[in-house]
Amino acid sequence: MNLANKITITRICLIPVFGIFARQYGARVVRGRPAENVRLIAAFVFILAAAMDCLDGFLARRFNQRSRLGAVLDPIADKGLMITAIVVLALSNRSKGFPIWFPIAVIGRDAVLVVGFLALSKAIGRVEIRPSKIGKMATLLQIASILWLLLGIRKIDQFYVTTLATLFTVASGLGYVEDGIRQARKGGCLAHDLVAQSSFASLEQTGDGRFSE
Repeated sequence: MNLANKITITRICLIPVFGIFARQYGARVVRGRPAENVRLIAAFVFILAAAMDCLDGFLARRFNQRSRLGAVLDPIADKGLMITAIVVLALSNRSKGFPIWFPIAVIGRDAVLVVGFLALSKAIGRVEIRPSKIGKMATLLQIASILWLLLGIRKIDQFYVTTLATLFTVASGLGYVEDGIRQARKGGCLAHDLVAQSSFASLEQTGDGRFSE
């Protein structure tokens, strides 16, 4: 196992650690006794996991440590950390700045993408995943929403950051759906053309007598 994969596995192990501290912080906020040390530990673990994401990606590219295992583990670590953070903070904190519809939008979009990917793969075979600028912006805003709460930033209300992240998340999901429909139509047309060409070739071969009985 290469170093990049070891770092990715460490990131996955950090997910439950972050979840425990984030839940403890949210629960204490609800009870009216917020613990700043718990909040800072949760923020540190989240930032550490995000930094390690950049590190293992750099190592994989720089030292050619890409592997099938890494291709599977990396999205698990990415989505696992993000969804854990959003769900735990939304359910335990229960503030208007981190409403329940935020995790619903994030999880709903990812669920639609997974189902759509599986359906397209079965229907047309190869599916090309094209990361969009809106999708990247949605991810950045999701991270900002989490850190906004964990770092206790007050200059801009948390609600506005979370709402903006939700809007970009939904918009990126619609963009991916549109791209999937386009690929499905293109794949269907290609399949139709191949069938037509095959049928035409069979008729030609039968017509010139070489393959006829």
